[in-house]
Amino acid sequence: MEATVTLSSKNQIVVPKFVRQKLGIGPGDQLIVNVWKEGLILRPRPKSYSRHLRGLHQNLWKGTDTEQYVEGERDSWEEE
Repeated sequence: MEATVTLSSKNQIVVPKFVRQKLGIGPGDQLIVNVWKEGLILRPRPKSYSRHLRGLHQNLWKGTDTEQYVEGERDSWEEE
């Protein structure tokens, strides 16, 4: 989806209703603004970063014995 917005005389924009509804944002919510090349990326700021990051890279450790991995890391510290 795409929308065109206009910068006001106070340098403000209005996020269109269909975008607010799709993202589940409203008054008081914060947006993160990133400058990328010659444009902007607006993303809702997560209300909880721990909830937002939960499960990230969960497949990375699949099939790994984490206790054995940690023990191996600790052993490597002693060798240095």
